[in-house]
Amino acid sequence: MNSRRNVGFCLLLMVGLSTMACAGRLFGTYGQINPSSEATLALESYYVNPIYRYYISGSDVYPNALIGLNRDYRLDPETLWKDVEMTTKVMKELVKQMKARASQLIQFPKGFNLIDDKGRVIGVWYSIITARTFIQMKKDEMVRIDTPDLDTYDKFDRSGGLGKQ
Repeated sequence: MNSRRNVGFCLLLMVGLSTMACAGRLFGTYGQINPSSEATLALESYYVNPIYRYYISGSDVYPNALIGLNRDYRLDPETLWKDVEMTTKVMKELVKQMKARASQLIQFPKGFNLIDDKGRVIGVWYSIITARTFIQMKKDEMVRIDTPDLDTYDKFDRSGGLGKQ
């Protein structure tokens, strides 16, 4: 009876370990978006990092999110990010507008590091906390980062649209 129980336990253990190994391969291509005071400081100081390409999501005036992605990586063309020719002046305008829109809704944009599946920082993200998404590492240094929901700010607007710009 004990040997039958041991065999059953071993089989269950092997199936569990196999499942975890497969899941690691399936889900191992995902990166992370982690809060970063350094990213917040850099973006709110209007620092344009020359190794990044910059993109925005949503409105050109009040973007839902702003990202800087290392030039060694390509953004998946199936995503809806808009390429921005970033300068200090453009960065200042975008960050100020994002902060102004967020403050109307008692929200505060923050900076985040974009981290690949190997733990390397590959870029920065700036948005209110609820405008999050995921990072999927694809072949040939391609990265899929879906844009946040288009109603990122609207879901906080309780004024019936009066606070919208």
